[in-house]
Amino acid sequence: MAVRIVEMPLLVPTMTVASSSNTQALDTLSEYDDVISWINDTLPTSEDREQDTVELSELDQHITQLLASLDISSEDTSSQLERTVRDVSRAVPRLTYDLHFMKDGALTLQNGLVRVRSRAKAAVPLSTQEALNKLHFLDTIKNHMELAREVLREAESWSTLEIEVTSLLSDHNYAKAAARLSEASRSMVVFQNTPEYDPRRALMVNLQNQLEASLSSALVAAINVHDLAACKSYFSIFSDIQREHEFRNYYNGSCRAEVVALWQNAQLLDCDGEGTLTFVEFLPKFYEQFLSLLNLERASMSFIFPDPAVSLSALTSSVLSALQPTFSQRLTSLLSHYGDSVLKTLISLFKMTEDFAAAAEKVTEKIKHSAISIETSESPTSPPLAHKRRRSMRMSMSWRNTPTRSPSTTQNITKLCNLLEWEQELFQPFLDFQVEYASLERRFLDDNLRHITKNDSVRDDADPDGARLLRERAVDVFGAAEEGVTRCVSFTHGYGAMGLVQALDGFFKSFVDMQTNDLRKTSSSSFSTPTSTEEGLSGLDYTPQDWAEFQHYLHLLSSARSVFERLLSFENKLRASLIQVSTTLRLSREDPTISSSNRSQLLSQSTLHSPDLHTLLESRPTDPLLVEARAAVYLFARTCQECLQHTILSPLMKPLSGYASLPLWSAPGDGKSQRVNELQVPSFSLSPSETVQRVADNLLNLPQLFEVYVDDDALSFSLHTLPHIDEPEIPLEPQPVYVGHARRQSISRPLAQGPSPELVSSAWLSSLSRTLLTHLTKEVLPRILTLSQVGSAQLSSDLGYLSNIVRAINIEFDDLERWRTCIDSEDGGAIRDTISSDQRRESYVAVMHQSPWKTVIFKAKLNLLPVLVNGHHGGNR
Repeated sequence: MAVRIVEMPLLVPTMTVASSSNTQALDTLSEYDDVISWINDTLPTSEDREQDTVELSELDQHITQLLASLDISSEDTSSQLERTVRDVSRAVPRLTYDLHFMKDGALTLQNGLVRVRSRAKAAVPLSTQEALNKLHFLDTIKNHMELAREVLREAESWSTLEIEVTSLLSDHNYAKAAARLSEASRSMVVFQNTPEYDPRRALMVNLQNQLEASLSSALVAAINVHDLAACKSYFSIFSDIQREHEFRNYYNGSCRAEVVALWQNAQLLDCDGEGTLTFVEFLPKFYEQFLSLLNLERASMSFIFPDPAVSLSALTSSVLSALQPTFSQRLTSLLSHYGDSVLKTLISLFKMTEDFAAAAEKVTEKIKHSAISIETSESPTSPPLAHKRRRSMRMSMSWRNTPTRSPSTTQNITKLCNLLEWEQELFQPFLDFQVEYASLERRFLDDNLRHITKNDSVRDDADPDGARLLRERAVDVFGAAEEGVTRCVSFTHGYGAMGLVQALDGFFKSFVDMQTNDLRKTSSSSFSTPTSTEEGLSGLDYTPQDWAEFQHYLHLLSSARSVFERLLSFENKLRASLIQVSTTLRLSREDPTISSSNRSQLLSQSTLHSPDLHTLLESRPTDPLLVEARAAVYLFARTCQECLQHTILSPLMKPLSGYASLPLWSAPGDGKSQRVNELQVPSFSLSPSETVQRVADNLLNLPQLFEVYVDDDALSFSLHTLPHIDEPEIPLEPQPVYVGHARRQSISRPLAQGPSPELVSSAWLSSLSRTLLTHLTKEVLPRILTLSQVGSAQLSSDLGYLSNIVRAINIEFDDLERWRTCIDSEDGGAIRDTISSDQRRESYVAVMHQSPWKTVIFKAKLNLLPVLVNGHHGGNR
């Protein structure tokens, strides 16, 4: 059964109708702060009985009796409250009368006191009053004279101060000398703002210096032999003469001597250029001895100093400040020794330093708690509790709220942070390198990349295309990148996340760009312009070399897809790491106790903690992180696609290599009619030239090639980078893809939901056809030197036939139609005249590229073509 408890205070009167046990339970209700605890302690538990469990029926009976008792008590309380309210209601009207009566009595008493006082003054004789005034005056003079006597005594003691202190020092009675100087120091206030102050102040300092000089050698000897009693006595003496700081300097200087000597005498191979030890090998030994010193002094300082925790912190800072060469200087030496790979060494040193700081913090915590225990034992004991409540975790009917942190706890945390100020000096040398983390990480990654790719020129005979090598290199590259996330968290606690993303983005881009450049270099030699003398390429009968190149570029494109998939997977891991970093930093901002060390405070106050970092950590999960890397992969894929298309189109482009030099372009005669018996007989339906027929047949045979390879994942990758592709033709759901710093809509989508085979085939056929037609209109047709009427008719027929073939495969190409329209125009003769003139041929070619055809004809008529486009397409003379 469920029992709902309403937490409200109850007034429990004396019970008249209830069992004796319930009466006793109700009597104890006033001793509890809340009803929940009272109920939990009143109900029987297994601890109150010999049985392990409590019967449900018995528990229900107890609850029923308790509810009945509470109901009766509530009714009695209500009745008493009503009677009390009724009595108060009757008494309130009379209260105003009582107050008025008391006011009148007070006024009467005041008037009577005034009259009595005036009568008392009149009763005292004048002579008596004068005597009393004189006595008061004499008492005041006496007090002033006593104060002046004390001052004169203090002043008189200064005349013998130097003799007394010198005598005590000669007798080695340092404690009395310190006490005498302490008394004299307290009397210095007497001479404040008088000419005597400066001479006496100088005398005081001189005597204190003599006492300190006399004690220094004995103090150092006592510290060296760990004579704690003598050290404590000397500390009291130094405190009496306001030289406590000098005592700490003597103490810390003697304690740190051995540790500092270990640092200074070390000859490090990577810092000093001498010795056999490296800094990474030496630093653990140094920290080990340093920590031994702190553990040793923990007990000693608790006996000598009243503030052992602060004193231990001061000793730690003293050791760090006395190191020569400094920590920063040795870290800088590492940079020149290790070069680009210095980050790994810095992270190892930083980790060692963090481990030492954690161990030193534990020592400080121990000595701090020891001091608190001593103070607690000396303070009065707290009074015992009036009532010891019985707590039972079983049958608990509510959860207690966690108490809020009290102000004293916050003060203790602040004091602890002040005690650990030595951490700032310990980690400050690393801060300069942490701020430059992005540069260090990029240099480290680039150094790894050089080692990974140094043997790229050596190809495996079993894999001449290098695709397998690219995949293997990618494994090493992504392995190095994953280690970068660990380095960032270890070295910057996540504050260098922005620099990590930038370094990784540039690192991947450099790797992929190297592959792209190598591909362009290796493919440039095979991209020589084909000649018409080559045979064996009729139809789509590729040579073994063509098939080898086809497989080569197809495998590289497949490797590009594999690299891109790895890149997306790595981005997911990187995003998860950034989420963890964001959570940690947010918690540290909300609760400073999570990160109270100065090493985190140094990073949070550095330039690493920038608005760009918050923008990165708060970015949407759909935003890409490695923007430049993605663009580089797409560029590599486009290069592979261009090379692959060059191989596929080679049977189509080779026949076009001699198309512009065919003799039929300059053949004499009228291509539109024939003369028969002096009559003009038109000619119809010129057949396309053999070259165009061959190109068109090969173009129609291209789909057969993709029937075999259309299911290959390589062809479906990065369709939006295909040359001359018209993205609206591909009905894919767009996905944001970042190229450079601008966002563009791409036809690509998650690789797990790739495009259909029909779409892949259509995209590649469209790209191939447009590439071929672009080559025809931009490279082949402008090289035609002369064009007669017969040649014009043949060219128009060729272009018309090719246009029909292109439309048959659902391709629209405006430039091809413009060429055909120009050739078929009524003013084509003006263009032919322009073509036949050698000095105007260059102008014709340029205008064909840049101007609308109406403008071409108009300019031809005005004979202004050479003026408008002078200097264009000089290579086509």
